[in-house]
Amino acid sequence: MSTPEESTQNDRSPSLPSGGGRTEAGDRVTAVAASPADELVAIRRDIHAHPEVSRAETRTTALIADRLRAAGLSPRLLQGTGLVCDIGGAEGPDGETRGRVALRADIDALPLQDRCELPWASTVPGVAHACGHDVHTTVVLGAGLVLAELAQRGELARPVRLIFQPAEEVQPGGSLDVIAQGGLDGVDEIYAVHCDPKVDAGQIGTRIGPITSASDEVSVTITSPGGHTSRPHLTGDVVYALGQVITQVPAVLGRRLDPRSGVNLTWGAVHAGSAHNAIPSTGTVRGTLRCLDVRAWEFAGQVLHDAVEQVVAPYEVEVTVNHTRGVPPVENAEDCTGALEAAARDVLGPTSVLLTEQSLGGEDFAWYLTKVPGAMARLGTRTPGGRSYDIHQGDLQVDESAIGAGVRLLARVALG
Repeated sequence: MSTPEESTQNDRSPSLPSGGGRTEAGDRVTAVAASPADELVAIRRDIHAHPEVSRAETRTTALIADRLRAAGLSPRLLQGTGLVCDIGGAEGPDGETRGRVALRADIDALPLQDRCELPWASTVPGVAHACGHDVHTTVVLGAGLVLAELAQRGELARPVRLIFQPAEEVQPGGSLDVIAQGGLDGVDEIYAVHCDPKVDAGQIGTRIGPITSASDEVSVTITSPGGHTSRPHLTGDVVYALGQVITQVPAVLGRRLDPRSGVNLTWGAVHAGSAHNAIPSTGTVRGTLRCLDVRAWEFAGQVLHDAVEQVVAPYEVEVTVNHTRGVPPVENAEDCTGALEAAARDVLGPTSVLLTEQSLGGEDFAWYLTKVPGAMARLGTRTPGGRSYDIHQGDLQVDESAIGAGVRLLARVALG
């Protein structure tokens, strides 16, 4: 991602400021958020040191639940892993009934080696929080603690639901599990943050509309009787056919789908054979299909199937295409994006909001937005003037001041 430019999007929430002046609500959030700041850093380091892969986040779930109970809250454990926790009732201090707002965090780690070389590096071989989910989890937990304190004071104007979701890093993602278990019941809008190590800590990146892309898993398996490499004309040449799929199918998609939709098919793994002089009987290529536009995504799968079958047709092989729908693009609602921007300016400062690019990465927060409006912001985690890391890399490091910034952001937007 290139360096974002300052956002020119208009704030859409009348209860939040559009300029740089701090509101009374912003002052309250900032004051309350200062209390657990050091504790939250320690919690983030604990989670980072004990990462758990998708749908195995038992320790992480227990840690979150215990801290919420200590704050006087009653978390509801989901089947498997993850939890939801409600703060406040439907009736606000003024007696009016308001819809619930949700704050979502993803709690799983990636199956790769941690190389951050810090005292709180992963203690689990081959598993690391290399996408920043430890930060997301801590931010939503911290926002929940702030909002719980405000609720006890009678200063929470609308009810809030915290969602700590498992399994974001796999497909189908854990957001569908949360939805199936009633995690969005009674929710009117939902917000989240995602770490961005190319944006300075204390700033956020936003945009109205799609901020991520659709992301699907694709595998193509080709089979034939196999044979000797000296007689390719007597069998279906699996390796040669795979080569055609690898090189030609992405090109076909680029001509069959609107180029403005940003369709991208990239292969990540290919396996066929074990001997230099034998044509194998089976081979597989696996990759990801990404698309910036949800309408093109809806029929890209059929174009993919047709393209593969047409490409391998001359080679007398059998082909199986497995296309697993992953996630649609995260489409930020205009009003909710405006609310995030205004909240950031209130608690992070007037220059804290940047206009971010649409990413080709996938995020299963998108499934929530097919049910209720909401928005995701990119949370800056780079130390100003420091190195820009990349997510999904084992050496990822974050400026931990981003935790406090994220807590204040989400707590403020939840206040409305």
